[in-house]
Amino acid sequence: MDAVKVVHVICSFLAFLCTISTGLGFQYDYVTCGSSLKLLNPYHNVRLHSHDVKYGSGSSQQSVTAVESSDDHNSYWQVKAKTGTQCIRGQPIKCGQTIRLLHLQTRRNLHSHHFQSPLSHNLEVSAFGEDGEGDDGDNWVIVCSGKHWSRKDKVRIKNVVTEHYLHVSGDTFGRPISGQREVSAYASPNDLNYWQVQEGIFITPSEDPVGTYRPDTPNMHHQAHTEL
Repeated sequence: MDAVKVVHVICSFLAFLCTISTGLGFQYDYVTCGSSLKLLNPYHNVRLHSHDVKYGSGSSQQSVTAVESSDDHNSYWQVKAKTGTQCIRGQPIKCGQTIRLLHLQTRRNLHSHHFQSPLSHNLEVSAFGEDGEGDDGDNWVIVCSGKHWSRKDKVRIKNVVTEHYLHVSGDTFGRPISGQREVSAYASPNDLNYWQVQEGIFITPSEDPVGTYRPDTPNMHHQAHTEL
């Protein structure tokens, strides 16, 4: 089985686990390092998405869009540490922390730069790198009001290099990705650049949820599968 098929099987399995776990009563509130999840833009009710389709202009990198479907396997993103660092699996992500979001299907990072986006003419958002290795344009700050990134709260996601926010303007692509919304980066915060965690597989610590456990503690985490 080639690598693409393997990734497809893994993503399909993630979707299956999320489906069968509905109603398990999982109450853990935080997004953690290593978790794989979908991100909803609540203004347009669409999920952050990517696929092996390149932009026809701008950077010519892999395109990032947003889709209405809740069960598309191309909408899973894994929470990783910022470029050149590591985070502890199961450790809650702090508000103001810099992370990367790895697209599980194609193994490229959510990315932005100073190319113009094709429809709204904001800044382009792409998926970049090979097997998770990219550059500083892959780094994003989680902008939220509490101590940690809560799965229940709406947050903004701000690119470190451009200082623009991950954004859905509402512009819609034609062929070959008809009906998918453009995802871009916008200079200022507004209602169109809020995001909220939806379906996912969450790596959780075995101890205190606010991260007071020690990184050298054995068996410190487990997996929890949930669909909101």
